[in-house]
Amino acid sequence: MAPSSHVQDYSAYRTDCSVSPVPFHHRTAGGGGGRAFETRRWSGRRRGSPDSMRHLVEPEVREAGKGRAVLPHPEFPHHSARADSSKYYVAGYAAAFLNIIVTFPVNKLMFRQQLHGSLARDALRQLRAEGVRRLYRGLLPPLAQKTTTLALMFGLYEDFSAALLGSRPSGVPEALPRALAAVLAGSAEAALAPFERVQTLLQDARHQATFRNTAHAFRALRAHGVREYYRGLVPILLRNGPSNAIFFGLRGPIKEALPRARTPASHVANDFACGGFLGALLSTLFYPLNVVKVRMQSRVGGDFLGFAQALAIVWQERDRRVSRLFRGVHVNYQRSILSWGIINATYELVLRFL
Repeated sequence: MAPSSHVQDYSAYRTDCSVSPVPFHHRTAGGGGGRAFETRRWSGRRRGSPDSMRHLVEPEVREAGKGRAVLPHPEFPHHSARADSSKYYVAGYAAAFLNIIVTFPVNKLMFRQQLHGSLARDALRQLRAEGVRRLYRGLLPPLAQKTTTLALMFGLYEDFSAALLGSRPSGVPEALPRALAAVLAGSAEAALAPFERVQTLLQDARHQATFRNTAHAFRALRAHGVREYYRGLVPILLRNGPSNAIFFGLRGPIKEALPRARTPASHVANDFACGGFLGALLSTLFYPLNVVKVRMQSRVGGDFLGFAQALAIVWQERDRRVSRLFRGVHVNYQRSILSWGIINATYELVLRFL
């Protein structure tokens, strides 16, 4: 839905890069007519979504002879009828790939703390004893899973948002269908839970002699039935939907609150800061769910632990102290700052070139 009080006048654009201007919706900070526009872009013509063009185009619009600013409307439409939604999947995939390669060793350290409740120095000592050759053991499942889930996270969010916003009844705030789109995208990601399951087994030191590699782990689990691949599904669902809704709901406002970006480097820095902050916040809030998930997924065969049962076991093992449910969280949020900073910055950067 086009926001009200937009002023559209493209007759007097002037660009400093000799390309035809990208249409941009504005709202006035004062009344009156006879407006002259000046639009600066830090790069040449780029094909991208309206959302990515919001970062590329920095309008400085003034009413002729009055000096009144015409500001970008905060509800600039995110979707274009001509936009190719595949670009969101590609950008999400690229962002995840770079992130996994950089952060896998730190994630493995955090995993050992989650599983055994050990201190960081003890987990680090364990990894050192295993050697460099085993440092990237278990890389393939998160690489396959994260690249696919982040492609789905960003791509399905855009597709669901477009569908839900297109059928939104009048009077329903835009935030509601967008939040629902984020939850639906997060729930769809849970279909790839078997990759998290195998990653847990390969990173657990107790199973190093049992499973040689990713393919061997998948074959071994087949003997226990399809259900075995989906241990830990409930905490994954409880984590994915709400965290997606918060991430997409706050990403725009946080970016708006940061200092205005005027160069390519400052755009990347702002995207990194926004993603890093949200990653640290969400990974901390949902950390206990991941602890329970790891506990459920570390078993092979036998009875299935329900979510409530697994939580009760972890609660007892951690001496009924909330602080011990968060053991390893400092490594987790430090990793998340780097991880989600890379993801958000890479995603936005790739979008600008698609």
